[in-house]
Amino acid sequence: MRILIIEDEKKTAAFLREGLTEAGFIADVAADGEEGRFRALEMDYDLIILDAMLPRLDGWSIVADIRRSGKSTPVLFLTARGEVQDRVRGLELGADDYLVKPYAFTELLARVRALLRRRAERQPEVLQIADLRLDLLARRAQRGALKLDLAPKEFALLSLLARRQGEVLSRWVIAEQVWDMNFDSDSNVVDVAVRRLRRKVDDPFPVKLIHTVRGMGYVLEARP
Repeated sequence: MRILIIEDEKKTAAFLREGLTEAGFIADVAADGEEGRFRALEMDYDLIILDAMLPRLDGWSIVADIRRSGKSTPVLFLTARGEVQDRVRGLELGADDYLVKPYAFTELLARVRALLRRRAERQPEVLQIADLRLDLLARRAQRGALKLDLAPKEFALLSLLARRQGEVLSRWVIAEQVWDMNFDSDSNVVDVAVRRLRRKVDDPFPVKLIHTVRGMGYVLEARP
């Protein structure tokens, strides 16, 4: 599970990241509102924790933009703004929960886990694109009658493309999501991985699903 922390106070962000990492999550930190908004809209996160008062762009605007984009990522406000009108504003803009500082980390962790359980109940366990079928819980992939023998990173790459089918994903986004690394323009790790995945997913079949968009990245879609 991957969590985005949008928090400008360095000590608070470091404490949150350390605590969530020890609890078994991958935690990324954005130090201002604009970076946080970019990450929230461009990357796939299982949950977002954000402050209301941030430099460059406030948390209210971020959650509103997330919901306008159509993303249903759970959002938890973690802020010193504890007035009733602030809590109501955050929830009405689309946040799923609201916790006021100071707080107990055990309570924050309990709320995070509750939001993730709720999201898991809403998400489909199986994705179907044309004759490609992905069982996300069992981590099995099948195209037509052929079961695909995928390595863990290949399954992670295919499931990322499938969850965002029809959307062009840049090499930077793929590297960040699948390998938890910043993309180096001199690296061909993404291109090599896509080529290997195509050999298993596309090469045995007349209809291709993984497409290159020159200068932009890759997209998974069933084209007529």
